[in-house]
Amino acid sequence: SQKQETYDLIHREVHRVNQTTTEGSRVKKFILLHKELDPDEAELTRTKKLKRDFISSRYGELIEGIYSGKEEIQVEALVKYRDGRTGLVKTSVKVRKMEREG
Repeated sequence: SQKQETYDLIHREVHRVNQTTTEGSRVKKFILLHKELDPDEAELTRTKKLKRDFISSRYGELIEGIYSGKEEIQVEALVKYRDGRTGLVKTSVKVRKMEREG
């Protein structure tokens, strides 16, 4: 979800967790993906573990956008629906920065 309310909720939780970690371990930026990760699309195992190499490959542009300082990243992705249909999703994903803490 790209809703402001969702970003605000996640921001509060990340802020809370950041208060309990050291400076080097704190989350500095985050995004909310345009879709849920799905085992049927080989992003997760059936036991819900991330397939890191696949994630890095599929979402490389988003990862690069976060580290390059972008505030918003344009996404165009092929999505497979549970009923077998496919569709093209075009959206923008906001990069949310955490304020410096500590």
